Amino acid sequence: MLQRLIALAAVAFFVAACETASQTATDSAGESSSSTASSSASTSSSSGSSGSSSSSSSGTASSSSGAVDSVEDKLAAVGNTVYFGYDSAVLDGNSQATLYRQAAFLKGNPSLTVTIEGHCDERGTREYNLALGERRAAAARDYLLAQGVNPARIRVISYGKERPVAAGSNETSWSKNRRAATVLN
Repeated sequence: MLQRLIALAAVAFFVAACETASQTATDSAGESSSSTASSSASTSSSSGSSGSSSSSSSGTASSSSGAVDSVEDKLAAVGNTVYFGYDSAVLDGNSQATLYRQAAFLKGNPSLTVTIEGHCDERGTREYNLALGERRAAAARDYLLAQGVNPARIRVISYGKERPVAAGSNETSWSKNRRAATVLN
């Protein structure tokens, strides 16, 4: 019975993830700022937990996990998330500065590939927010491309309002959720 529940939960998560992820290879719009730190933190924690379980059996696995964490930490230090105004995919000066630093970081690390995730606040329909999230991610990608980053190294995806970083129905929460986050692949 427990195995059936676990299998059912796994299928539900898989379907939900497939349903909300919309990858594009041709559109460009978006910004990144500093809320991708939470995405990086979750990636780091999953890497760290696999590294810690591996560290008991071999020191090499934990050191390679440490290398990944340091690259993620460097991206987070550069700024991995940019924020947008309400119903907008326009990059402001702060967003452009963050993306400029990201471009320099990516040019200095030519083997890295990234995904730019477009996100929205809870207002608006699911379809509208998926389209707006895509425009935001594409705007960030276009800025990176204009700075000379190879387009083959950047993937764009929109999650719309499906993955908020801040819970709540107020301007503070909404402003944190209107973002484009750059994460390492």
